[in-house]
Amino acid sequence: MSSALIVDIHTHVYPRSYMDMLRSRKAVPYVHDPVNATPRLIILSSDDDPSIPLDERGRPVDPSYWDINVKLAFMRRHGINCSVISLANPWLDFLEPEEAQTWAERINDDLEETCARVNQAVDPDNTRSLHEKETLFAFGALPLSAPRADIVVNEIKRLKTLPHLRGVIMGTSGLGNGLDDPALDPVWGALQETDSLLFLHPHYGLPDEAFGGAEVMNRYGHVLPLALGFPLETTIAVTRMLLAGVFDRFPGLKILLAHSGGTLPFLAGRIESCIHHERKFVANGGNVPGPQRSVWDVLQTNIYLDAVVYGTAGLKAAVTAAGGADRLMFGTDHPFFPPLDTSEDAEWPSVTTNYKAIHAAFDTEKEAVGAILGGNAARILNLK
Repeated sequence: MSSALIVDIHTHVYPRSYMDMLRSRKAVPYVHDPVNATPRLIILSSDDDPSIPLDERGRPVDPSYWDINVKLAFMRRHGINCSVISLANPWLDFLEPEEAQTWAERINDDLEETCARVNQAVDPDNTRSLHEKETLFAFGALPLSAPRADIVVNEIKRLKTLPHLRGVIMGTSGLGNGLDDPALDPVWGALQETDSLLFLHPHYGLPDEAFGGAEVMNRYGHVLPLALGFPLETTIAVTRMLLAGVFDRFPGLKILLAHSGGTLPFLAGRIESCIHHERKFVANGGNVPGPQRSVWDVLQTNIYLDAVVYGTAGLKAAVTAAGGADRLMFGTDHPFFPPLDTSEDAEWPSVTTNYKAIHAAFDTEKEAVGAILGGNAARILNLK
């Protein structure tokens, strides 16, 4: 690992401004500060169960969520040279329309300032390579709840003027009606026009009923929504985009899918077969336009995948679906999935598992390993 450039494309930060906003709220999402204890983040509706004491709801949010020095220490601990930081879910989806633009600008400026300050401190003359330092870039957040689409479009264009911003992150609800919503076309158009990468990340999962209801959810903690709900949410969202012809109308759209695309690489063939046999589509005698491009074409042209999949089988499926290793990028999902061992120098199995999977899947292909670990991200995001 030491000889390769390591770029973490999937790593989250809650800037202080974002934490302050969450602390001011009483509805999900919000941060609760117990007396003499670590703050608690209530991020999912299932976390806000009145039967659970307030001081025990959600998850603890220690400084790894908001202190950039902890992020840098984590990078050094795991040999990471560069991190592309982003807000974690639920981003800004929950904001009132009149607040969305102000908070998006404030948080994105906060991310830019953080990256600039860190990079200036480690390399004041900007003469060292990415291999020689801990460098930060960022994905910006979008004011998707704003009252007009042009506000979102203008923020996408503004982000291109910030030196350390390399794209945007958003969830699967879009403007509130999913990613097949025609009202999103100006957003897709702006992303395509500015050649901005969209990092698509799940948050809402599936309804509790899909897993057996609240009682089952409480019994098994976050395993079902995180292991199954998140990947299926991503798969459904992208498939809706495909069916709605988003990729037909915006062939230059570039999307990075979290968690190796959920189940999309494994189910791509089934999706394609179902589209081929669907009688509602014009191609099969119906009256619904249907997608013009195949799911395989979209995967190998518009889609990039992170390598946050924790196993060689999933990684190989991702590589096959993407058409090669040049469309995969390493990630850690820090600070989520921390080690249960709370000692300061504890190994993060969630990180080392991804390292091991990459090396095991490409043990005889050193160029592919280097590309996934950092080379692809440096090329795709122009990390200079």
